[in-house]
Amino acid sequence: MFFYPEFLEGEKVLCEISGKNKGMLMDISVFKLKKGESRDFLSADKETAILLTEGGITFFFEGKEEKASRAGVFREGPTCLHFPKGVGVKVTAECDSEIIVQSTVNERIFPAKLYRAQDCSSFVSCEGKWEDTATRDVLTVFDYGNAPYSNMVIGEVYARQGRWWSYIPHKHPQPEVYYYKFERPEGFGACFIGETAHTIKDGSCGCFPGGLNHPQVTAPGYPMYCCWMIRHLDGNPWTDRIDDKRYTWLLNK
Repeated sequence: MFFYPEFLEGEKVLCEISGKNKGMLMDISVFKLKKGESRDFLSADKETAILLTEGGITFFFEGKEEKASRAGVFREGPTCLHFPKGVGVKVTAECDSEIIVQSTVNERIFPAKLYRAQDCSSFVSCEGKWEDTATRDVLTVFDYGNAPYSNMVIGEVYARQGRWWSYIPHKHPQPEVYYYKFERPEGFGACFIGETAHTIKDGSCGCFPGGLNHPQVTAPGYPMYCCWMIRHLDGNPWTDRIDDKRYTWLLNK
């Protein structure tokens, strides 16, 4: 499913475990916080990740205060707090700010961890292939490799102008959610879910059921940001993609 969610009282709901897009098996919302505004997060059965996309905030948790700031997703890397069920977190905005909050059911208890930009892994994908038409920058905050106790994955993609990404077309059985941002409001791209194309706009969202290809492309002149979030399946965590065999010939030297 692809859609264009709107903010309602400072919250934009992308999916809900028991409601909208429940097949994603996650609660995901984007929050806009005014300077001085606070929000509290505490769940009896869900782990949570809070990712800063823009502004300046203070995290209050377990007797600690941790400040984070970000001039914007195209200018600075992320800060993300990941914590288990039963841990209460308050986020206070030091200036107008935006955060993405992802959560899902997880019975495991693990230490809360604050990821700064330097703690995240990153690489350039598809550089030098296909005349650099699919070159993009991929950043992972945490996944099964560095957080095997989690039932989630969260990261960011920076698609360079006019490039394809999530390429070659691929799928995986685990559900995935993309949240997109552009620097300019008229920026656009295209998202393919299976064989169906959708227009990507600033603030739009793609929800990808397991088993469907989901390649993407952005227009020349318009680099595109995407926060990508995956829900591991019980007994089947996401560790890699499954390339569509029709296109694997493109990987041959």
